[in-house]
Amino acid sequence: MILFQEIPSVYSASKYEQKVTEAPSSVTIITADEIKKYGYLNFAEILRSVRGFHITYDRNYHYLGVRGFGLPGDYNTRILLLIDGHRINDAIYEQAPLGTDFPIDIDLIERIEIIRGPGSSLYGTNAFFAVINVITRRGRDFKGIETSGAAGRFETYKTRVSYGDKFPNGLEMLFSGSYYSSEGDDRLFFKEFDNPENNNGIAEDLDNDRFKNFFSSFFFHDLTLQFNYHQREKVVPTAPFDTRFNERFFTADERGWADLKYERISDDQLIFLARLNYNFYNYDDDYFSNGLPGTVKTSDDIDSQWLQGEVQLTKILFEKHKSTLGFDYRYSIQQDQRTFNHIREGAFPGIRREILDDKRDTQYWAVYLQDEYAITDYLALNAGARFDYFYTFGSSVSPRAALIYNPYEKATFKFVYGRAFRAPNAYELYYHDDTSQKHSPHLDPETIDTYEIIYEQYFGKHLRGTIVGFYNSIDDLIALKTDPGDDLLVFDNVDKVRAKGIESELEAKWESGFEGRTSYTIQETENDRTGEILVNSPKHLAKFNVIIPLIKEKLFFSGEEQYTSKRETLSDRFAEDYFVTNITLYSRNIFKTLEISGGVFNLFNKVYEDPGGEEHAQDTIEQDGRIFRIKVTYAF
Repeated sequence: MILFQEIPSVYSASKYEQKVTEAPSSVTIITADEIKKYGYLNFAEILRSVRGFHITYDRNYHYLGVRGFGLPGDYNTRILLLIDGHRINDAIYEQAPLGTDFPIDIDLIERIEIIRGPGSSLYGTNAFFAVINVITRRGRDFKGIETSGAAGRFETYKTRVSYGDKFPNGLEMLFSGSYYSSEGDDRLFFKEFDNPENNNGIAEDLDNDRFKNFFSSFFFHDLTLQFNYHQREKVVPTAPFDTRFNERFFTADERGWADLKYERISDDQLIFLARLNYNFYNYDDDYFSNGLPGTVKTSDDIDSQWLQGEVQLTKILFEKHKSTLGFDYRYSIQQDQRTFNHIREGAFPGIRREILDDKRDTQYWAVYLQDEYAITDYLALNAGARFDYFYTFGSSVSPRAALIYNPYEKATFKFVYGRAFRAPNAYELYYHDDTSQKHSPHLDPETIDTYEIIYEQYFGKHLRGTIVGFYNSIDDLIALKTDPGDDLLVFDNVDKVRAKGIESELEAKWESGFEGRTSYTIQETENDRTGEILVNSPKHLAKFNVIIPLIKEKLFFSGEEQYTSKRETLSDRFAEDYFVTNITLYSRNIFKTLEISGGVFNLFNKVYEDPGGEEHAQDTIEQDGRIFRIKVTYAF
């Protein structure tokens, strides 16, 4: 266990290794050990435990709220998700997948680096509220075959087989495949559809969720090669986008990549990094729409492919400067969006009518520069900027500056200013259909200006405290709204938003294996024009996590308590506040390399709801009650 006498390092804040106290942002690191001991089954559950974050689930996708901002149905476009530094957000929706659509098995995670605040000065679009970089395990961590199996409520099952090793010639490899299946809740009640024509509001057997994925990595000296494939299908019970209730509506996401990276540190302290990757993302759905004959189905067929390349140089200059220069380029080879009606049965099966057939290819390039200047032994300035040029709307400049002051040992003050942007994506710009939504080809990018004061204090080797004050100003916010002229949904640059708040956290670790953390966030996010609080914006978030060793190094009890205050909905009502309690018992090495964990999530079966989006008839959507689960892992 790493105690706090050894300050951990982070890579993602500056694109090179540095102590978290030197990073120009507020950083959280989640380790593989914590993920195991808390019994998490998917990536969204991990993020739900993080200071200042809240998760919304609409029974299709999981959405991450950060610092009071969590518009329902925004597809996590304002979060940049990386896996080993590789950009995961796709080229159509720019979505960061966080639930069962997360592309790798969480058992492959070595650690998660969460970088709060604007990151566009290094990463460009989508690095709006936070950058999340998932660092994966390597072949040497397995030294052979490892298998795992998990089971839980709603006939939920997950299996994984992995093989990894490092060989005498320096080659290191990892192969891993997983499969997940859940029948979900077989009877979900939605009062908005409570009439005989809609089965009295009961959606039956319409919550199924399945995925399969494959991940492999190869390391040889300075070269890294990774491959990933993930396919997920979810049946959606909520009848969004004016689809027919209690009829099968599924969404299917398929994504993958191949990434080649070369990184070398030379004797003169020059770090050279170059990477090139190929990516694809496909989406399909199939549903019955209200207003169309019963034999006619509607389908969306989304296909995209893109190439991304990056070159970066980092060098220590004149002893006091650590400078980074980089070039980034993306070419979206294919951005196809198709919508069509088709007859599944009747007199003319197979007849197809095109509604949308939009095919595009786009590009952007960027150059960025950052410098870390050690002014004195106690004072440093980290400053940089990035210039992006998009062939769709033009250019954007994103600066960031942080003054970092260490007045005495293990105490750090950070004063941070940053600007970030989010480019409108292909879905927001060009998607339309006949019944629910129209396109918005003239959208402008969103921008955010962020001001932060961060105080970090280590108390001996066991305690670490953090207090963050932040103020955000967002211009040209892109949001999905209903046009009163035709009742169609449309994306528009609608609002200016102001957000302010304070985050506090205390973490503790002891040699015995006892560890815990508690955090509290108070925040307020409002529309600057109307003065109204934003939808799905909790004013208070409180979290408590603890791990207690029952048998040293072998048996652990973990518990967490999460509080979310009430959140306003689109109809000016509220999703009420709630507490959720989770407990897990985790054992390892009691019998050779066997690991067993059993947990109960939502221990007290709390009934709570999340706000629905513009696409839902539901003002709020009820979440799952008590869930039991067990997991077994064995390494050969």
